Amino acid sequence: MQEKVNSNTATAVPVQGARREPNPYDPAGGQVQSALLITGRRTLTAAADRNDLRAFIDGLPKAELHMHIEGSLEPEMMFALAERNGVKLGFSSVEETRAAYDFGCLQEFLDLFFQGMEVLCHEQDFYDLTWAYFKRAAADNVRHAELFFDPQGHTCRGVAFETVLQGIQRACADAERELGITCGLIMCFWRHLSEQDAQAVLEAAEPYRDGIVGIGLDAAEQGNPPHKFASVYRQAREQGYKLLAHAGEEGPADYVREAIDILGVDRIDHGNATLDDAQLTQRIARKGTVLTVCPMSNVKLAVVDEMRHHPLKVMLDRGLAVTINSDDPAYFGGYVNDNYAAVAHALELTTEELHCIARNSFTGAFLDDKAKARHLDALDAYVAAYR
Repeated sequence: MQEKVNSNTATAVPVQGARREPNPYDPAGGQVQSALLITGRRTLTAAADRNDLRAFIDGLPKAELHMHIEGSLEPEMMFALAERNGVKLGFSSVEETRAAYDFGCLQEFLDLFFQGMEVLCHEQDFYDLTWAYFKRAAADNVRHAELFFDPQGHTCRGVAFETVLQGIQRACADAERELGITCGLIMCFWRHLSEQDAQAVLEAAEPYRDGIVGIGLDAAEQGNPPHKFASVYRQAREQGYKLLAHAGEEGPADYVREAIDILGVDRIDHGNATLDDAQLTQRIARKGTVLTVCPMSNVKLAVVDEMRHHPLKVMLDRGLAVTINSDDPAYFGGYVNDNYAAVAHALELTTEELHCIARNSFTGAFLDDKAKARHLDALDAYVAAYR
């Protein structure tokens, strides 16, 4: 069922029998459920005017819900921090480092990602890294960001948990004061390590509980199912953390189901494989669980062979609450607006669909109702003025 919005109200009314062109991710085609909003006003498609669509995206208020702060380490900053901290890199130049970013799978990316983390040693390093991201996010009109950070990648090198957190938090405070961007921090567990390691991270975070909104699960997905972390997730829930997990990126739909049923997550990171299970897809759509989709990352890591085959539009059509995010932008070649533009052009998304996606980014954020309403009002006003 496709939704239609009366041009004079914000009330959605159903339109039966909506159809669309076949897509490789939806071979059945035919009647679908759609999250598309049709207003009867100006609707711009990617095919119609790429420049206008990019201008619309650039001005669109949005939240970013899936961004690993260590993954925003650009080669120039990597070299600057390596020099500042006396860290020897495996590359002789910025250009050689960029060339190494031509990886073909998640594990190849992670190997490079872990090497880059070596240059992050002091509180100021984490501040500089995070502040650089926020300046870039402000240019993309990000109003709220929820950032992943990976304590295990630093404490294993002798960098204190407090050093990592305080540097990031100081940049978050400056971003809110100087750029008007609010921030939530999500502490991730590396899933290739044991649940006992994750338990140690949870315990180390206890003195800083008020500064961390949630926990996540990242790193190598294959062979590391969510149920491996059932106990530590139960404890985190009891302590009041929001719960997230990467699932269905390289892993199967069963991992998405485990993340929901066993871990009890509030949000799914990636979730592409959800579409492989029609019953699971319908269930997630009914519940309204938000999926933080990362299009350029998916192509770079060969989760999707090319952008025109990305499942995001099918996700929308099936009623899934998807968002667009940059994941590890320094490594995958684009920040959040680049991701919006790439998938919008490839799938010929309309401004109405992009409006829907941006709304999902705020409704799916870990913000209070008052803050969500304020952001949604600003977003809707922007879209209304654009039309």
